[in-house]
Amino acid sequence: MASPQDIANRIPITGALMLATLMYTVDSTVANVALPHIQGSVSASADQIVWVLTSYIIATAIMTPLSGWLSQKIGRKTMFLWSVAGFTGASILCGIATSLPEIVIFRLVQGIAGASLMPLSQATMLDIYPQKMIPRVMSIWSAAVILGPIVGPTLGGWLTEDFSWRWVFYINVPIGILAFLGIWTFMGRDDGGRERPFDFLGFGALVLFIGGFQLLVDRGPSQDWFDSKEIWIETAICLAGLWIFVVQTVTAQHPFFHRDLAKDGNFIGTTLFGMLVGVLLFSTSALLPSMMQSLLGYSALQAGVASMTRGIGSLIAFLAVPVLVARFGPRTVLFVGILLSSLALWQMGQFDLSMTPAPIEIAGFIQGLGTGLLFAPLNVLAYAKLAPVHRTEGTIVATMARSLGSSAGISVLQAMLIRDSAVAHAGLATHITVNDPVLRWSLPRLFDLQSAPGLAALNGEVTRQGAMISYDALFGGMAIGCLLLAPSLLLLKPPPPMPPQAAHEAAVD
Repeated sequence: MASPQDIANRIPITGALMLATLMYTVDSTVANVALPHIQGSVSASADQIVWVLTSYIIATAIMTPLSGWLSQKIGRKTMFLWSVAGFTGASILCGIATSLPEIVIFRLVQGIAGASLMPLSQATMLDIYPQKMIPRVMSIWSAAVILGPIVGPTLGGWLTEDFSWRWVFYINVPIGILAFLGIWTFMGRDDGGRERPFDFLGFGALVLFIGGFQLLVDRGPSQDWFDSKEIWIETAICLAGLWIFVVQTVTAQHPFFHRDLAKDGNFIGTTLFGMLVGVLLFSTSALLPSMMQSLLGYSALQAGVASMTRGIGSLIAFLAVPVLVARFGPRTVLFVGILLSSLALWQMGQFDLSMTPAPIEIAGFIQGLGTGLLFAPLNVLAYAKLAPVHRTEGTIVATMARSLGSSAGISVLQAMLIRDSAVAHAGLATHITVNDPVLRWSLPRLFDLQSAPGLAALNGEVTRQGAMISYDALFGGMAIGCLLLAPSLLLLKPPPPMPPQAAHEAAVD
């Protein structure tokens, strides 16, 4: 529960927590566009450089569940300070790294230090604000969560092209210092000491499950999934960890996560919903920049700039969400968010190689609107009936589920994209015959079927066309999948109605 000092200083505390959350979420994507530059600098292969990203994801996923227990043991303020300081320090080390092992280890430290920032920030803001202000507070907090991955590629592309890849890490330093000083100055003292007995078996099983799952979805595409013995081993580790964790949670006197979380239908429903949203929506943040750069010839910076309309849409939605939730209820707002997200994905399914940036920008704007209408209502529904004492654990579980959904979506959809591109290439190639006089007459000179360079150029164009076909099919399928989530909203119970005066204050506070 929040102290009187925290409630009195909730505005500056919110600012500090927003900075910490934004620093963490931006860093989840800012390094993506810099990977080719990092690869050349540390002399890494294409397979090796991926660990710059995966080490961060795996460390975050494993450390996130432990952050709640640690915050209760050493105190929330102390946990925040150590996390911000550790993340900022690790960012400096990543910037000065001179070899692949160094940068992978420092990214691992970044993930460990930053894992608690997002769930604890959300739990703190839920504690220091009254229930009537939660819709507005959650829309503000969601801004940092959603805008970070959106701004990250653009910021990373600009820093990499105009300065150096090292600045994608150095940029965290001033933000981290401001967040640290804000938390140190305004947050009340918290001595901790409220932790339950530590469930070593439950935590160990959870680490096995998360580690196995992350390796499974990360390594699957490059290892031909279940044609590889490695993938079978990782699947067995993942399932064994999940089974032991479930049994331990049901039977242990003091499980790692409190059993009351599983008794709240709204919390379970919104957590699963958030995980599926992560699969279907956040994966586009990884797929679109790759499509723009590989098929349309955009630079990293141009791809980031074309994605900025998504951020504008999200900002508009964040501003509108509190009023919409107060007037129409969270389930209705969620339904509209799903419809807009499905519409955006359907528009992405109409992309072609001759298009201007306008279709990308329009679809991104609509998707930003839809995504912005999802997360604040989800948080309102998730914690409507959950006891305040379980909020920290609840935010940790929800964050972990959303992260696992996002990582799984990116890996699985990327694998589907590669497979479907090959199928589409083969289908297009069957219609090309070297001796076809009509084809020889109609093709541009560049595609001279009688020369090796001409055939290579034609093959490259067929590859581009096949890849675009696979992108369109993938986005179209995601639109249908997103739309199928709508009926699940009927399973979520609306929060207790607020008195008219309280509802009005929630909209205008």
